[in-house]
Amino acid sequence: MPTARKRARTYDPAKIRGAVSAQLANVREAVRGLGPEQLALPTRLGEWTVRDLIAHIGMAVTAVHRALELPAPARQDVTVVQWPFATAANSAAIADFTRRLVEEHPDLDAYLADVDRSLGLLLDEHPGSRLLETSAGSLPLDDYLVTRTVELVVHTDDLNAAVPGLDVPHDRQALAAATRLLADALAEKAPGGSTEVRIPPYAVVQCVEGPRHTRGTPPNVVETDPLTWIRLATGRLAWPDALEAAQVSASGERSDLGGLLPVMS
Repeated sequence: MPTARKRARTYDPAKIRGAVSAQLANVREAVRGLGPEQLALPTRLGEWTVRDLIAHIGMAVTAVHRALELPAPARQDVTVVQWPFATAANSAAIADFTRRLVEEHPDLDAYLADVDRSLGLLLDEHPGSRLLETSAGSLPLDDYLVTRTVELVVHTDDLNAAVPGLDVPHDRQALAAATRLLADALAEKAPGGSTEVRIPPYAVVQCVEGPRHTRGTPPNVVETDPLTWIRLATGRLAWPDALEAAQVSASGERSDLGGLLPVMS
């Protein structure tokens, strides 16, 4: 796992808590209108159906609940920017858990409503500094909630891609946090200052070893929009395909990020 950078980005805890609730509410509203045929549609996540995906979205939020049920760790041993690198190791267990949730919660709207209600109660009871033992390591509650924005934003996009005509909105704060965390993860994975990655209006990071520019336009620049970046960073979109479709612009000999993506899978 890459080591943490000296200067870590900070997030406004109140905005992050609001973003998690808002994005979950967006998903809940969309779920109410889906019929059996739509719930049975395939997704881009292997064998998962739309129903499986929705159950997993709830599961991603209740990860907070499960972590709070465990004793608080003695110390923090991971930073939020390291979280994306630890997600792939748990994919099999996540798939099994998701299948059980689908069986236990046939009424998805009721399930997500309960998730939302219980999350609000838990966040009122616990300070943001409370350490959690997570699958990635121990980190504060406020930081772990930032990772929940990534889960919610990524899987909302998966949901929109799976159901024709569905357009679940992305909460602005959730999209911003997810974009920034995944951009910082790239800079963590490929430290350096030769390439500037721009994801307006939310993030700009320096990465890739090589000569560092100090003024003017950098010699190597990559620019894209937030959702395209999130798809690239999570393996939903391949770098060559994004270039061919003009969804990303890349200039300079060190601007090819294909070998560094995805940063999370």
